[in-house]
Amino acid sequence: IGMAALRGGDVVGDHQVIFAADGERIEIGHRASDRGIYARGAITAALWLRGRPAGLYGMDDVLGLAD
Repeated sequence: IGMAALRGGDVVGDHQVIFAADGERIEIGHRASDRGIYARGAITAALWLRGRPAGLYGMDDVLGLAD
């Protein structure tokens, strides 16, 4: 499995996942045009974390997806 990361210019967020095999490819993409979406996610996570005991949490916990 290969991975690459590029940053440049005024790109806010351009993400692409490619699954490729001989003769075929599936691409899934996401393009963000406003940094505010990242700030809103960070604020949501910070508010969720407030008052919780010290520990290791992930976004799956914040979003209610953890087992």
